Amino acid sequence: MNIVVLDGHTLNPGDLSWDGLRALGTCTFHDRTTPDQVVPRARDAEIVFTNKTVLSRDAILQMPKLRFIGVLATGFNVVDAAAARERGVPVCNVPAYGTKSVAQMVMALILELVHRSGYHSQTVHDGRWNQCPDFCYWDHPLIELDGLTLGIVGYGRIGEAVAQVARAFGMKIIAQSRTPKKEAGVTFVELDTLFREADIISLHCPLTPENKGLVNAARLALMKPTAFLINTARGPLVDELALAEALNGGRIAGAALDVLSIEPPPANHPLFNARNCIITPHIAWATRAARARLMQTAVSNLKAFLEGHPQNVVNP
Repeated sequence: MNIVVLDGHTLNPGDLSWDGLRALGTCTFHDRTTPDQVVPRARDAEIVFTNKTVLSRDAILQMPKLRFIGVLATGFNVVDAAAARERGVPVCNVPAYGTKSVAQMVMALILELVHRSGYHSQTVHDGRWNQCPDFCYWDHPLIELDGLTLGIVGYGRIGEAVAQVARAFGMKIIAQSRTPKKEAGVTFVELDTLFREADIISLHCPLTPENKGLVNAARLALMKPTAFLINTARGPLVDELALAEALNGGRIAGAALDVLSIEPPPANHPLFNARNCIITPHIAWATRAARARLMQTAVSNLKAFLEGHPQNVVNP
């Protein structure tokens, strides 16, 4: 069996093992694949794995031996799932592998916004503390989380995990969801109410055509001037120019983003020079533990397919 991994580097930059896949067939691993390399590399493959490399309808139709597409991620928008279905090829993703890691990253971003630990550490290394006339100093407001309201947009596995951790800090939880549930300690509200009432807003909804640009100028105007925005979900949920204007105009206090609408972003991205804006390079998912779970499930998906009972199929 001919197995091709088109872009394995981000999942496994060298600290994991591909042996689980190697046990199932002859494997070819590529760290990265450009659009013009997809068909030449995968033309004879029976099994193709992709993370962010696009498998278009045209490419899929040029792979006559293709039997299975594995997505090394939860989001599968890089694959033309309908074209694969027409060919009778299942597309299988990896859900829920990064729940705890993403929730941890959300709290790391929140804590950085309210304490600016990294910034203040840098000022110490730059020599400011040893020159300070006082025993301490701070350049940003230091904010206690206890009693603040966290607004969670999208209350699935990750949103629920974030709420659990935030409650340990004494935060009040409000949430917006298409399918609200009864849960102790969580109050479900309408989206605009959440934007008005929350001290910190964290996005955890999937990207759909309906919610692209969900955080726009109008919703940013609803937020408290002391409020923060966190996005570890999908970059296009946020109108980034509107967010930059809100930050630079002091209409909200700050933002922390692990995702942007274009990745990698252009050098002139409007948020790079925005006031009180923390940006990390899409790493919330990437702890070794989460990547190991992703790898294990990707192998399990292929095994299940070969045994005749495919799992995690997104194009039934």
